[in-house]
Amino acid sequence: MTENRRVLALFPHPDDMEILCAGTLIRLHALGYEIHVATMTPGDAGSATLPPEEIAAIRREEARRGAEAVGAASYRCLEFRDLQIVFDNPSRRRVTGFLREIDPFLVFTTPPSDYMFDHEITSRLVRDACFNAPIRNYDAEGDAEPSSGVPYLYYTDPIEGVDLYGDPAPVTAIVGISMVIERKADALKCHDSQRSWLQKQHGMDNYIETMRAWSARRGGQIGAAYGEGFRQHRGHPYPHDDLLAAVLQAQQPPSH
Repeated sequence: MTENRRVLALFPHPDDMEILCAGTLIRLHALGYEIHVATMTPGDAGSATLPPEEIAAIRREEARRGAEAVGAASYRCLEFRDLQIVFDNPSRRRVTGFLREIDPFLVFTTPPSDYMFDHEITSRLVRDACFNAPIRNYDAEGDAEPSSGVPYLYYTDPIEGVDLYGDPAPVTAIVGISMVIERKADALKCHDSQRSWLQKQHGMDNYIETMRAWSARRGGQIGAAYGEGFRQHRGHPYPHDDLLAAVLQAQQPPSH
């Protein structure tokens, strides 16, 4: 049997992947891993001027180009709506059905505690799908076969690397991305529609420079110019060995 080398990055909105883990995905792709990117929503609330369907169409295309920029083999939008992702049985079946289609051995998503509920509920749905997808008697959407096993699951940093109280978020691994920081920036630049939105809604004057500053803070913790932080889900029955350390020489930040 061929070794499963499929990696899934499943995030709430277009541009989350690029901000949170694009550098790590680029590095994994360079090592021959098959990258798949998906968003829960098309970002239909992400404009102060355009109606939902118009901005959604723009952002789906931006997400497709961002995924292409990191070397992804596919991009999919699961077509939930912005600010309306909920943890219910229809949502669970939809996300689990999609996970079965990809059958990844490694999954990245947002952390359980983050700045908005789309991120937190996505985290719960992805964790739930990782557990449910191999269970044959679970009635997921679609007709894909149960997945081959419970995958490695890593949560990214919360936005800007801080918790709900503004304190640094804990991580179990920091991946050095200095050698691919320009490609990460190029992937983020695909989301041109978000420049004015992020300035208005989030107070981010230059989202590329904000990303660089945040990546520099994480990188500095391991003596690198730039890094991306992750926290591994190690509860039963998820794999416990640190795959990012083994494959990408990810390091734990120093304890204080």
